[in-house]
Amino acid sequence: QVQLVESGGGLVQPGGSLRLSCAASGSIVSSYIMGWFRQAPGKQRESVATISSGGSVTNYADSVKGRFTISRDNAKNMVYLQMNSLKSEDTAVYYCNRVSLSFKWGQGTQVTVSS
Repeated sequence: QVQLVESGGGLVQPGGSLRLSCAASGSIVSSYIMGWFRQAPGKQRESVATISSGGSVTNYADSVKGRFTISRDNAKNMVYLQMNSLKSEDTAVYYCNRVSLSFKWGQGTQVTVSS
């Protein structure tokens, strides 16, 4: 049983920044490729960033490339998403999870970008 708890979301103005955190318990996630996903109302969940098990390889959706940075601290079983230059289009519930073969989804954390 793996529990994923996302935190760090909130209301931010366009151009602002947020740092999201994902805490995983019940499993050692250092062996897995992890990612951040987001879902806006009426839209499909989409992948925004992934990170290799060791943290050396990252990939980003074109829409966030250059603005978001994914990182991980395997010793703490944590995955992070630094979000800079936020746009209204980034408004969504953000989730972390293992890529391809998901753990149970957490509740996510709401990010709202609005003036």
